[in-house]
Amino acid sequence: MGLPEDIAQLEKDLRELIIRYEQYFCGIEKREPLLLLEAAERTCRRYQNVNITNSMYKFKYNSLVATLSVHRQKWSRINRLIEEGKYNRDRFKMSLHQREGAEKSSKRTPKSGGAGVEKIYQDYLAACSACNLPVDHLSKDKIAAAIERQKPAIMEKYRCSDIEFAVIVEGGKPRLKARPVRS
Repeated sequence: MGLPEDIAQLEKDLRELIIRYEQYFCGIEKREPLLLLEAAERTCRRYQNVNITNSMYKFKYNSLVATLSVHRQKWSRINRLIEEGKYNRDRFKMSLHQREGAEKSSKRTPKSGGAGVEKIYQDYLAACSACNLPVDHLSKDKIAAAIERQKPAIMEKYRCSDIEFAVIVEGGKPRLKARPVRS
């Protein structure tokens, strides 16, 4: 391979590496993409001591090496925070798992009423915190009022006996999603 092909491959590997690390930090990937990182670093080292005469390739190579360096520092910092237990996305995910574990141990499935509103309220607070949105204006009463306001119209529209509400995040904002329960 020549220099142009190696630079194109390095750019492609770097994009894939960034995506894989984001998936790893979100918990989608179980293992850190070290093999891909090694391949990208090997390509960078191959041209480290070579005099690149074409200024376009030289600029492209130097910018890719700088991008890899910046991301590598970011990834090592995030890995260190994960090991210390101070990483925000990790804590959010851990709190969701603890809440799910507590629900499974209590063996209850609230559909509506006080317990269901409490769960929806806690999920909405967690989603707002995960999206870095303020939560001081929220109250359980506001969530319950929103649910009760929407419930009759949805039940009439879908001709169902009950509605289940869940909290989802769309476009970086948490929303209440209604799902009709057929009887």
